[in-house]
Amino acid sequence: MTLEALLAALHLVAVLTLTVFLSSQAALCRIEWLNAAVVQRLGRLNVIYLVCLAAVLATGLARVFWGIKGAAWYAPQPLLHLKVTLFVLMAALHVAPTLALRRWQRTLHSTGALPGADAVRTVRRLIMFESHLLPVIAVLAVFWARGW
Repeated sequence: MTLEALLAALHLVAVLTLTVFLSSQAALCRIEWLNAAVVQRLGRLNVIYLVCLAAVLATGLARVFWGIKGAAWYAPQPLLHLKVTLFVLMAALHVAPTLALRRWQRTLHSTGALPGADAVRTVRRLIMFESHLLPVIAVLAVFWARGW
C-alpha cells in the first residue's frame, strides 16, 4: 500500500509541477511583455516543462507497471487510452513552441532581435491550447477513478 501511495503522490506532484510551468509559459508568452530577459526565461521554463512532461509519463508508467492494480487492469480501460491520447497530443503540440523558443534564443544571441508579433501569437496559441487540454485530462481522471 505504501508503494501505491508513493506512486500516486509522485504522479500528482509531477502533474501539478507541469501545470505550474505550462501556466508560466502561457503567462509570459505575450508580445507586450517580450524582451530579451523574457525570451531567456521562456527557454528555461520550456526545458523544465519538458522535464515535467517526462516525469508525468514516467510516474504514470510506474503506476501502471508497479502499482497494485497492474498493467492487466489498466490495459483495457478506455478512459486511460483517452487520457494518454490527450497527453500525447499535448506533447506533440509543444514541439512547435519548443522549436520556436530555441530559434528565438539563437536569434537573440546572434542578432539581438526579438521575435515578431505573429510568431509570439502562434506560440502562445499553441501553449494555451495545451493548457486547456490539461484540465480535460484531469476531469477524465476523476471520472475514471469513480468507475466510468
